[in-house]
Amino acid sequence: MRKYQLYTTMGVGFESVVAKELQAMGYQTHTENGRVFFEGDQKDIVKTNLWLRTADRVKILLKEFKAIDFDTLFNQVYDIDWAELLPVDAKFPVKGRSVRSKLHSEPGIQSIVKKAIVNKMSDQYHRRGFLPENGNEYPLDIHINKDVARISLDTTGASLFKRGYRIEHGGAPLKENFAAGLLKLTPYDGSHPLIDPMTGSGTLAIEAALIGKNIAPGIWRQFAFDGFDWFDSSIHDELVAEAKSEIKPLDQPIWACDIDQSILEIAKLNANNAGVLQDIYFKQVAVKDFATDLENGVIIANPPYGKRLKDRESAEIIYKQMGESLLKYDTFSQYYLVGDPAFEKFFGKKATKKRKLFNGNLRVDFYQYWARKNDYK
Repeated sequence: MRKYQLYTTMGVGFESVVAKELQAMGYQTHTENGRVFFEGDQKDIVKTNLWLRTADRVKILLKEFKAIDFDTLFNQVYDIDWAELLPVDAKFPVKGRSVRSKLHSEPGIQSIVKKAIVNKMSDQYHRRGFLPENGNEYPLDIHINKDVARISLDTTGASLFKRGYRIEHGGAPLKENFAAGLLKLTPYDGSHPLIDPMTGSGTLAIEAALIGKNIAPGIWRQFAFDGFDWFDSSIHDELVAEAKSEIKPLDQPIWACDIDQSILEIAKLNANNAGVLQDIYFKQVAVKDFATDLENGVIIANPPYGKRLKDRESAEIIYKQMGESLLKYDTFSQYYLVGDPAFEKFFGKKATKKRKLFNGNLRVDFYQYWARKNDYK
């Protein structure tokens, strides 16, 4: 089966997390800002789309070349054997991005790439005029960075964070792959308890259950490659069946708590859609009143902060309540995603480690408090 140069895209700060996921699957990787490269065939395209928890997309790198003028861009794109990739009726939207390059007009770049593909396909399929573009979609991407152009075919379609289980959500939900990325920055693997004391729509708890039960995050959805006419459709069915056979019982409890019962109902609906409702203990309780007999696990939360609450003082009160309520559970490693640089002051303890991340366009910090017991960090 043909091998492809593949790469994944991900949120800023998660490159090493995605690389580790791929390496755990057996791939050799090369990392750049926002991308991790690896090689694979059609089976690997399906496997990575199905199993990657923290990436955004899996793409096939079709060609890489230097382009400092539109003639070069046109000719290099035209030289690709597009009939091998796209049927005559293919719908092929082209997204373009340019960073620090002589060709800086993104609409112009997209237009030239589209024109080159249309001209080549018209020649290859002996067509005159416009191509119909009423068939399946083949999403293409042209990215030029420092005059080096890369053209790729997106095998994923809708971003991998769209697992398919979150039908409804609360006011400020974490994307599913972002939540999984946070969990991958903790020691959590399902062998110890996990608590989210401010669960909102339940994404962290649900993603933890998927990890603990070894459920492939893409098991419910379709991908762009399902519409490629040259792709072996039996591979997807085969790997989904294999993934279902590898689901296991959850070893340790997951708690998801929130002060708001209405949002807990949304979290339960999402958990039910993900097939993990029976694996998560949902409880209505304010963080200041939280209590547990569990030990030696992970506490993780995305507490409301200034911009979410639109009330800085309320956020600071909550941080103080979190410290008073949660710091005494010192056999737990604790992790908090917060957009307030003064969090430690109100929480009452300096973090063991702090990691800068971006939740969408919002700069946030991931505060890490390691457990007292040396055997669980």
